Amino acid sequence: MRILVSGSSGLVGSALVRVARAEGDEVLRLVRRDKRSDDEVSWDPAGGRGPDPAAIEGVDAVVHLAGAGLGDHRWTNTYKRQLRESRLASTTMLTRTIAGLDAKPRVFLSGSAIGYYGDTGDTEVDENSPAGEGFLADLCCEWEAAAAPAAAVGVRTVALRTGIVLSTKGGALGKVLPLFRAGLGGRLGSGRQYLSWIARPDHVAAMRFLLRADDIVGPVNLTAPTPVTNAAYTKAIAAALRRPALVFAPSVALKLALGEFANTVVTGQRALPTRLMAAGFDFAYPRIERALQALIAARA
Repeated sequence: MRILVSGSSGLVGSALVRVARAEGDEVLRLVRRDKRSDDEVSWDPAGGRGPDPAAIEGVDAVVHLAGAGLGDHRWTNTYKRQLRESRLASTTMLTRTIAGLDAKPRVFLSGSAIGYYGDTGDTEVDENSPAGEGFLADLCCEWEAAAAPAAAVGVRTVALRTGIVLSTKGGALGKVLPLFRAGLGGRLGSGRQYLSWIARPDHVAAMRFLLRADDIVGPVNLTAPTPVTNAAYTKAIAAALRRPALVFAPSVALKLALGEFANTVVTGQRALPTRLMAAGFDFAYPRIERALQALIAARA
């Protein structure tokens, strides 16, 4: 399979590229600079320049993972604009290019997030649940809608509603491991909010599965089948590191430090991967304790 990947330098994209190549696929990487090697395709969605259609004509699949990191900065109005524009501009640019190809890809996996559901409290949600409220839910709705031109020309299109991707190399887990190792880890807010997570190896395996699952279209939750509370997540990290987890960050402190992004930390989603499970996808790490032990042991 010949696969075009955006966001290929990110936490998930870099792992996807590595695994796909190891399993014999050819990967082209979209880069926001001049190309430096034959496996790169240059584009500049913020500047209105899409990839050269001739360079991607005939690819079998497109995996679109580009976008500014949700937790990388405080959510000022300026950064919220960057979050929105980085997703919508790139998705719109890429889908328009795909739609104009003579030899179109068979499948388009486009990024989204379980933030689509808003704060669900204790209520379980799956792909049939309605959109929630708030900035992130609205952004996810727009993000998924931006992929519509690909579906409109017959390309099988899947929205990757991704949960918290766990890896020691970065993201939510990588950022807190130094604190836990120093004995300064702990729950956030009340600790009762649900965290819908997925180990990075399972996220990559799920994308690989979806590339070949010809009957799956539309939204798919990329989360493990056992969401946990923030308190249980904290306890599992501490146990995997054999360190205490006595500190906690009260909601008011988080809001002072993080601004509006704190709302995504002290609230949560109890999202289930119903469509993946129904399709027969086999999670290597369905439970948080085993996932954290394996990731930390392997530094993965």
